[in-house]
Formats: sequence, structure tokens, C-alpha cells
Amino acid sequence: MLNIFTLANGRLVQEEIEALEELSQFQPIWVDLESPTLEEKRWIKQYYGLSIPEDAMDEDIEESARFYEEDNGELHVRSDFLIDDAEDPRSVRVAFILNQHNTELRSRGVLFSIHDEDVPVFRLLRMRARRAPGLIEDAKEVLLKLFDADAEYSADSLENIYDELEVAGKKVLEGNVSDELAGEVLAAIARQEDLNGRIRRNVMDTRRAVSFMMRSRMLNAEQFEEARQILRDIESLDNHTAFLFDKINFLMDATVGFININQNKTIKIFSVASVALLPPTLIASIYGMNMQFPELRFLGAGGYPYVLVLMAASALVPMWYFRRRGWLK
Repeated sequence: MLNIFTLANGRLVQEEIEALEELSQFQPIWVDLESPTLEEKRWIKQYYGLSIPEDAMDEDIEESARFYEEDNGELHVRSDFLIDDAEDPRSVRVAFILNQHNTELRSRGVLFSIHDEDVPVFRLLRMRARRAPGLIEDAKEVLLKLFDADAEYSADSLENIYDELEVAGKKVLEGNVSDELAGEVLAAIARQEDLNGRIRRNVMDTRRAVSFMMRSRMLNAEQFEEARQILRDIESLDNHTAFLFDKINFLMDATVGFININQNKTIKIFSVASVALLPPTLIASIYGMNMQFPELRFLGAGGYPYVLVLMAASALVPMWYFRRRGWLK
């Protein structure tokens, strides 16, 4: 899918391109390619003279090669953007190519973005730019606003983690946690821990991208100050992610503690039962031997009931003692 974005009365206007001839009708500041076909890449090369690198979307590219500037002035940035999906949270690699100077490409001040799937941050920026005139003035502003929206999107995801952990914490701290409930809580905590780690990695990547833009001296004074504000916002997010890691560890330890308590209760039942049944077993072993005991000869036919009563009493007395000491609670 090939979309171009132009400025009209200070607002960002989106146009979907379905043919090469349509490109000549617009002067975009942003060209977005989502899962581009070979034909759409050919249109970009033919009209703008821009060749999209084959490794633009590679996940295993070296970290040091994700930010660089070509001799012709093209600025290449590869950054990851978070998708906070409840079922499958993940990061999507986006390749940016910013051309600012080469007028022969007819793409002066145009940002090209290439990615495999729709990114929520892109939708957020498009919505804001349509509603807020003057929010975006050039291609550099588009890239900067994308990173700004990415930091805010990460902050919203952290707020959701707070809410989810609050629900899990109430279940754990209410006590009387069954093994089934503990399993549900552990699964929920594990999901939030995974998401928190992805957010931390995402903001780290955003920080590197913004820092690269500042070092490249491509920003004017106002944009430079905005980039510094983005870095300050990211720094505040780091504190929240660190706190959430501690909170997750606490809830994890508390849940595992309740599981251990439930297991100890089960083990205690077997321990009490084995101790209580030990005297009857001893009595049965003694009187089960083929020996003539005086009391059995004296009782005659009543010897068998006598042994049964003695075995029952020897089992009930320990149970009564354990109950009195509170060991059966």
C-alpha cells in the first residue's frame, strides 16, 4: 500500500496512490509504504529516483548500521515501534529515508517510511495532524512528531500495565489464593512483564533515533528543543518501567508464596495422617504376631474387639492433641 501525505491549509492530507501517474499530481512531504509491492517500489524509483535498500526491513541488521547519512544527503533511520496488542504485543521495524537537499529527485524535504504492517503511532499522528493545523511544517517535523507520538504511546501502554497489575494485586493480596487463581495471576503478570520489557526496549530505540537526529544537525532551534523535550519524556518513562519491574517481581514472589502455602497445607495433611496412624500400626503389628498374650487369653472372644478399640483410641488421641494445639487448622 502506497500513501502520500501533503500539506493543505496547515493540515496533513492523505492520498492513496494506485497508479504511477497519480504521483505527479501531488507534492508530498511524507511517502508511506506499508508492505510495498515490487511495482510500488518501482514507482518510487522511477518517479523519485529513490532505491529502497533490500535490507531495509531486516531484523538482524547491526545496531551500529541503523542510523547513517549518505553522501547525497539522504538520512537513513531504522527504528522499532511498539504495537500494544492484548494477544500479541510486538515491535515493528520501520525504515525511514529522509531526503532534504537533492532537487533532482523531485523529493526535496520528503520523508519515506517503509514497514510491513500498520503502526498505531502512524495512525495517531495522522489523526492529530488532521485536527491540529500547523502541527507539521516539513518532513523533518513528521519524523520528529512520529518519535514524540511513539513516546506517548509507550506512556499509554505503561498506564495499562499499571491497571492490569492493580487488578492482579487485588486478587493476590486478598488472600486465600487457590492454585487455579495463582496460575491465572502468574500468566497475567508474565504478559505484563513481557510488555514492560518491550516498552523499555522501544523507548531506548527511540532515544537513540532522536539523539542521532540531534547530532546530525538537521534540526532548527525549535525542533532541537522539541527533541530535547522528547528525550526528557523518555527519561521519565525509564523510571516507570524500572518501578514496574519491581512491582512485577513483588507480585510474582507473593503469588509463588501462596502456591507454596497451599502445597505446605497438603504436605501437612499427610504428615499428620502418618503420625496419627503410627500407633494403630504398631498395635496391629504387636497383636498380629502368633503369640499368646495374657490379656487376650483373659478376654477370650472379646480380645478382637479389645484390639480394635485400642487401635482406634491410639489414633484419636494424637488427633485430639494436634487439634488442641491448632496444628489441624
